[in-house]
Amino acid sequence: MDFCGEEVPLGDPDVRERLEKQILLALWNRAQVILWIKRSGRYMPYIEKMLRQHGLPDDLKYVAIAESALLPHIGSSAGAMGYWQFIKSTGQRYGLRIDRYVDERRNIFKSTEAAIAYLKKLYKDFNSWTLAAAAYNMGERGLQNAIDEQKTADYYHLYLPLETQNYIPKILAIKMILSDLPAYGFHISRGDLYSPLQFDRVEIDLPDSAHLQLVAEASGTYFKTIKDLNPEIRGSYLTRGKHAVLIPEGAAKTFAARFKKLFEGSLARKEDAEKIIHVVKPGEYLSGIAEKYRVPLSALLRWNNLKMDSQIHPGNRLIILK
Repeated sequence: MDFCGEEVPLGDPDVRERLEKQILLALWNRAQVILWIKRSGRYMPYIEKMLRQHGLPDDLKYVAIAESALLPHIGSSAGAMGYWQFIKSTGQRYGLRIDRYVDERRNIFKSTEAAIAYLKKLYKDFNSWTLAAAAYNMGERGLQNAIDEQKTADYYHLYLPLETQNYIPKILAIKMILSDLPAYGFHISRGDLYSPLQFDRVEIDLPDSAHLQLVAEASGTYFKTIKDLNPEIRGSYLTRGKHAVLIPEGAAKTFAARFKKLFEGSLARKEDAEKIIHVVKPGEYLSGIAEKYRVPLSALLRWNNLKMDSQIHPGNRLIILK
């Protein structure tokens, strides 16, 4: 057995026990494994292609399954998010936009590019894909400290945080099961897999914010479809500026003209709207103010550049459009 071409010492009883534990835990939760398999049909074609383009080992694709089970919105108590479970600082360091409007950790293409760049850097640091993956899990500084203190760079003989000690065995268990499904009792055909994403990518340059419903209508689809294709978009609006948005395949031909008409109509309605200035009184809160003026809370937040957890204080002035 190997990981990225690096031999796994199965003759070591401790290594074998760790691997068997991860295999048994996975097989105990067979429903989860079935979902790994089916989701791999949706995402693995893109991950595998990007790994090949960068000359990285194919085994690294199993890191994404170990990290997130290929779910875009999954998060951790440490603040990690998305397919490759980046914390905010690391994601931003590798080019991901992470703010109140967009979180590219939830974009399969952008986050995979960032993960590839990070794993390349870790391999350069440690000259081992096994150690690179371990560092991906626990951080390069912590791993280097353990190597320096324990006088060995052999992952399988390092005493590391228990999560990291089990991390490579977990990836190997995933590799073993997905590489030979019938051997582990999974009789799933290619037709059972979720289909790869089918989409057109369109560029939008906005002089003002726009509701995603406009994108959905211009694409001839539903709001939910646009959100599902673009999980990195937080909330219901695109902000002013340039955006690359995925829409259903085949919709790009007529999108620009339809969106232009819808967007101009929304701007005209906004210009015609009555603007009210509300001065916050003691004891008032955002949802109560939205209810008072019979406007959506999301609209009130957008008009005033606020977030759901923003604090308001007596004397603050809020814009209300009616």
